[in-house]
Amino acid sequence: MSIFRRERSGPGRVNVQVAAARTGHGGADAVLLDVREPYEWQAGHAPGAVHLSLSALAAGAGLPTRAQARPLVVICRSGNRSRQAAELLVARGSQAVDVIGGMRDWAAAGLPVVDARGGNGTIA
Repeated sequence: MSIFRRERSGPGRVNVQVAAARTGHGGADAVLLDVREPYEWQAGHAPGAVHLSLSALAAGAGLPTRAQARPLVVICRSGNRSRQAAELLVARGSQAVDVIGGMRDWAAAGLPVVDARGGNGTIA
């Protein structure tokens, strides 16, 4: 079963282990798109993730080059904003799922988090 299958009520949802496997932490067929605000991204994000805040996406910003025409796994701090972003992206024709539990669950699962300088990051 593809993780990109849409649910009746909106885009699909995945846990952090599936997200990590599909975005380069065990495989690489999708892009991890972090939709938190810049200060959150700078404090700590998954290595290899691409950043575009939900506020910018909602205002009509286009996807970063690395995320264009690729399946997207959308993450935020806890899963609320990523759900909204995934819904917007699916409505615009992208393949997108959101990550249940967001970066909080990512870090709790022992997955890597880096700050803006590449050091150990924290979840803001």
